[in-house]
Amino acid sequence: MLQHNHKSTPFSEEKNDLILVCDNLQSPANIGAIFRLCDAFGVKKILSNVAFDMSSNRLKRTSRNTEKHIPFEITESLPARVVQLQQQGYVTIALEIATASIALPNLSLQSKQKIVLIIGNEKHGVSEELLSISDITTHIQMYGQNSSMNVAQATAIALYELTKH
Repeated sequence: MLQHNHKSTPFSEEKNDLILVCDNLQSPANIGAIFRLCDAFGVKKILSNVAFDMSSNRLKRTSRNTEKHIPFEITESLPARVVQLQQQGYVTIALEIATASIALPNLSLQSKQKIVLIIGNEKHGVSEELLSISDITTHIQMYGQNSSMNVAQATAIALYELTKH
């Protein structure tokens, strides 16, 4: 068995009707990893309320040039933009451990549902304002003593679950 290289992988390029909202992300390493994940999972677009430093060497190294292929939009008001997307038929899902959050595998979504996934800041998570307007809040079930996970790792798990249908 031979390992595939970038040009010989058997995968076909496909875009899902999935938009990723980044609420105040700061770390260039996380941002780069998130661009790479969005490419891998066919995310349509990334929205942010923070202008990422696209010249950051750390971001470029972790993104592996995917920042050049994933559409990216900066908006001053994420809540207003999320409401616009809801009006366009997107279901909004905040990834956060909260009092009424549902475990990720227990989400019940329609096939080919238009989705906005909202991820939060590395230290503070998803803002209360975005949590309050989200249609669904979901969390990743964890079994250790820590109550949080790296935002890029959590995004990978959520994107896998949301795109496997």
